[in-house]
Amino acid sequence: MWLPCGCTSKYVASSFARRTLASYLHVSGRSRCNVAAFMPEAAGLEGVSGRAALRELSVSNSESFWAAVARHRLCWSTPFHTVQDCDLSRGKIKWFEGGKLNVSVNCLDRHVHTCPERVALIWERDERGSEMKYTYGELLEMTCRLGNLLRRHGVKRGDCVTIYMPTCPLAVASMLACARIGAAHNVVFAGFSADALAERIRDAQSSTVITVNQGVRGGKVTELKKTVDTAVQSCPTVKQVFVAMRTDNPVTMTARDIAMEEYVFSYHDGDVFGCVADIGWITGHSYVVYGPLANGATTVLFESTPIYPDPGRYWDMVERLKINQFYGAPTAIRLLLKYGDQWVNKYDRSTLKTLGSVGEPINTEAWEWYHRVVGDGRCPVVDTWWQTETGGICIAPRPSDPDAEIVPGMAMRPFFGINPVLMDTEGEVLTSNNTSGALCMAQPWPGMARTIHNDHQRFIDTYFQPYPGYFFTGDGAYRSEEGYYQITGRLDDVINVSGHRIGTAEIEDVVNQCPAVAESAVVGYTHSIKGQGVYAFVVLKKGIDVQEADLSRQLNGMVSEKIAKYASPDFIQFAKRLPKTRSGKIMRRVLRKVVESDLEGLGDLSTLDDPAAVQEIIQGHEKLLSKNRP
Repeated sequence: MWLPCGCTSKYVASSFARRTLASYLHVSGRSRCNVAAFMPEAAGLEGVSGRAALRELSVSNSESFWAAVARHRLCWSTPFHTVQDCDLSRGKIKWFEGGKLNVSVNCLDRHVHTCPERVALIWERDERGSEMKYTYGELLEMTCRLGNLLRRHGVKRGDCVTIYMPTCPLAVASMLACARIGAAHNVVFAGFSADALAERIRDAQSSTVITVNQGVRGGKVTELKKTVDTAVQSCPTVKQVFVAMRTDNPVTMTARDIAMEEYVFSYHDGDVFGCVADIGWITGHSYVVYGPLANGATTVLFESTPIYPDPGRYWDMVERLKINQFYGAPTAIRLLLKYGDQWVNKYDRSTLKTLGSVGEPINTEAWEWYHRVVGDGRCPVVDTWWQTETGGICIAPRPSDPDAEIVPGMAMRPFFGINPVLMDTEGEVLTSNNTSGALCMAQPWPGMARTIHNDHQRFIDTYFQPYPGYFFTGDGAYRSEEGYYQITGRLDDVINVSGHRIGTAEIEDVVNQCPAVAESAVVGYTHSIKGQGVYAFVVLKKGIDVQEADLSRQLNGMVSEKIAKYASPDFIQFAKRLPKTRSGKIMRRVLRKVVESDLEGLGDLSTLDDPAAVQEIIQGHEKLLSKNRP
């Protein structure tokens, strides 16, 4: 029943012995005590006596740095012979060549060998007070059983399995089981529609899908199995769908469906890392599943919403589960701020040590409330910047020296091994401080993306062609006089709604499918709760006579069905025409300025085909706002 570990007990024991010894020497040695909090492995690095020295080494001698981390923190079945072979000018990213390891082994087996009863997962179910705890030993058994089940049904190394599940232990085990048998996993956010799911299944060329009968979130039941049934009708590659039961409600099973048995485990205690992200997004991958488990931590799986059954849900969970680190999105923080301090103060939050922010820049008001109210003014707030493409945190206030300042609303300090630069419009590196530019990375790091599935040329064109020799993040940033970084927003046409990135073109494509619509343009705007909202400009075909309110509802319904509810426009403004250049390109820059009411920042309009179109847009925007004011 059990899959082979791929890592001998002797090697695991010696690996842990080395880590323990390094940590002991690190803490005991007077000259190295400052580095212990950042990286115990630094005990073997000569001349490193503090955070600044370690940061300098990680950039100037990155091969030695990453080699030390890789050898001490990971269990290798075959050691690597080359640390890195990278060329950013060609989009060539290779790390630890010759080495072999299994991420499932690193997340489970080595911890089971030393502490099988340590709690790995705490499942904070939608039903308040019904949390369930799973040890590393139990999670390993679940993962092995599921891995064997997949292999018995033909899933093999190199296959891509689509996982369409809510945040739950079986979803984590499904991810780890895929990794264990050498299959890739394509985790799709369980809020996506059938059409959006189908598109992602086809792109991954999956023959296997794993789902549950129903999802439960915020007291509402969602028919995930039915969504899968609809999606796979247009996915000829899908041969089998594994179905687990989240609720007791039966669902219709077809010839391709395979029922999965239920696993039931006991409750245990443990230290707690609370990242409330959904596993369908990269934050869930890195900081709910792989990051915490690879480090032997206890991680929380949050299935519900921050306001179900009331706005105290997060803080009730902190009290019950005794969470030490809480990692959430600015959108949720801004939402909870509106409900007042009483929902926070009602619960004991004394176990909290660190508060994290992820997904988008956090505004100063929300940061200060998070720090003052949620953290009682004693917990540092770390505003982290990273992306799906970076794999993990790249810029954050911590780690740093204990007394180092934290500036509200700034990501601040590059992480070890990360070398950010700002570029001007001519592609030159900006070397001075107190300046803004395009945020790029000057050297590779192990966690970065290697390619885009089935489209490596797109990977090169997107991330390495804009600034040859550098990795282009797509974000703009400001570097302060002190050298701290502040992310200023996206430089491309991507909207970040509640931490979910969505391309404006994807929304426009759905809107334009409406028979009454001639063309559309979608832009983002500052939203007090969601970070960014969706604002759509729509031009109707000539001769169309419809009620704008009815058509707005229709378009919102289409976007909700084809993409997801969060992508639905907050405002839809109907216009006779859109401002365009003489070549026919829609001037989205102008539309953004109008939506943000920054008319003084409209800039040069000389390239417009007809400047009068801008005035029409401004008047329509003012009319729409006045109609929606209370």
